[in-house]
Amino acid sequence: MKCKVIIIAFVLFAVAAVCSFAQEEAAAEQGSGSAVKYIAAAVAVGIACIGGGLAVGQIGSAAMGAMSENADLSGKAMPFVGLAEGICLWGFLVGLLILIL
Repeated sequence: MKCKVIIIAFVLFAVAAVCSFAQEEAAAEQGSGSAVKYIAAAVAVGIACIGGGLAVGQIGSAAMGAMSENADLSGKAMPFVGLAEGICLWGFLVGLLILIL
């Protein structure tokens, strides 16, 4: 699983590098760099949401296993799920800041 994530991250970075070089050439012709903002915001939100989804899946399955043995642990698992969902929120905020600035 880790190998797949590393390969996907490497491919995304390679695509981002190619897009940045292509955008520099296009910006020299057009004088605008707004397309890079949209790509960067989409990548920021997309990677953050994928990471948050993976984290919630792992935490949720572990929490359900713990609750099957002891029902009192359900309240203790919720803050960890909230922390994992916060990753998606941070990705959204970074994407929003990229578009605004």
